[in-house]
Amino acid sequence: MSGTKLGLDWGWRCILQAREHDWSLHPVTRFREGDHSLEVRVGGDWRCEHALAAEAVDLLSLFLPLVARTGPLAIAQLGQSLDGRIATESGASHYINGLEARTHLHRLRAVVDAVLVGVDTVNDDDPQLTVRHVAGRNPVRVVLDPRGRVRRGSQLLHDGAALTVHVVSGAAGGDDLAPGVERVVLPVSAEGRFDPGAVLGWLQTQGLRSVLVEGGGRTVSAFMHARGLDRLHLLVAPLLIGSGRPGLQLPPVLTLDEALRPRCHSYRCGEDTIFDLELRRS
Repeated sequence: MSGTKLGLDWGWRCILQAREHDWSLHPVTRFREGDHSLEVRVGGDWRCEHALAAEAVDLLSLFLPLVARTGPLAIAQLGQSLDGRIATESGASHYINGLEARTHLHRLRAVVDAVLVGVDTVNDDDPQLTVRHVAGRNPVRVVLDPRGRVRRGSQLLHDGAALTVHVVSGAAGGDDLAPGVERVVLPVSAEGRFDPGAVLGWLQTQGLRSVLVEGGGRTVSAFMHARGLDRLHLLVAPLLIGSGRPGLQLPPVLTLDEALRPRCHSYRCGEDTIFDLELRRS
């Protein structure tokens, strides 16, 4: 029917095509599917002459800037309550955000080369870090584990769904985790922490130019404090926990003039709200 609006599925297929496009060679292109087409420019600006459902407009506006680019990308995601908690005091976090927010997270995984988490996220949540809810490729999974504390039975070490890279320090010992897991040794600071810039730099040398820093809160905070992030997606649930583990934890500022004021766009995501924060101009 000519009056039917194009929806999420059509928009997502366009985004996956844009992910594979060489933007350095063709900064303006048109993706076609049957009688429908979408013009996209490097940077994520887009134009469509066909009627789109509101959710498709939001999807294109959120994701095309992530894939229609020539340079590297480091984006982080945090799901939290209204009062900034990502888990209860006991560590329970399933599920603060709704199904639509989890689908959004899987879409983020599908548009990056690698997804990165700290070892506590693996040990607490046993995540798979795959794209089960959406079409797309699973990213390389990167676990930051300076002291070699990851649980040997963790799913991502054994499921074979994607390559897993185990990043450790020289003090972690030489134990092999499982066949198919790649072990990488990087230097740490005197406090035993990896330098976020060095981690992102190493990933780029491996051809992993787009990275999702998924968690947990301390890992995202470290990358943000080091100014290693281009964007941050905060998914806020209409929920008040009142106590528990905070999301972002940054050094204190003395005045509000020192506070970060990134360009921000907000989108509905089921009952949750996505705040798309542009931390660095591409």
